[in-house]
Amino acid sequence: MGPKISVDSATLMNKGLEVIEAHHLFGLEAERIGVWVHPQSLVHSLVEFVDGSTLAQMGLPDMRTTLAVGLAWPERVDSGVAGLDLLQQGRLDFEAPDLEAFPCLALAWEAMRAGGTAPAILNAANEVAVAAFLAGKIAFLAIPALVQHALSTLPGTNADTLEALLAADADARRVTAAALSRHTAHA
Repeated sequence: MGPKISVDSATLMNKGLEVIEAHHLFGLEAERIGVWVHPQSLVHSLVEFVDGSTLAQMGLPDMRTTLAVGLAWPERVDSGVAGLDLLQQGRLDFEAPDLEAFPCLALAWEAMRAGGTAPAILNAANEVAVAAFLAGKIAFLAIPALVQHALSTLPGTNADTLEALLAADADARRVTAAALSRHTAHA
């Protein structure tokens, strides 16, 4: 993973963006999408069916698997990642995420529920905030504060055109960049 994705993983923004993706890709209401913290990072997704059974997608935590699936779909190719040995891995633990400890995940849920351009605002503000953190300009905990600022400052509008989404993205980047001066990094 690169630096941006590593920070998004630490804030759980990556999961928030995946929640928004699942909502749009599969037409699921927010109530039908869940996020769990899984410290072993072996279960990457779960789908519950109407008969009560659950299908899990599991594997070692290695992006080469995801890239191989994306590049070869619908075929499967050797990704270079070893198979999953569940006996060696041992137990699988799951817990609900602490939304107070991970406010970026809560912000993503809010943006998804708001709809329209809110997810674009969320994403753009997060990109600016994470870049500022990686450059040493702000503290880690300023990331969700900056994203929240953009979401509360900019009115959500219909996302019915590409132009509307691009304008929301640009506005969120501008608002977040302007707010950076109020957040200084504490080393």
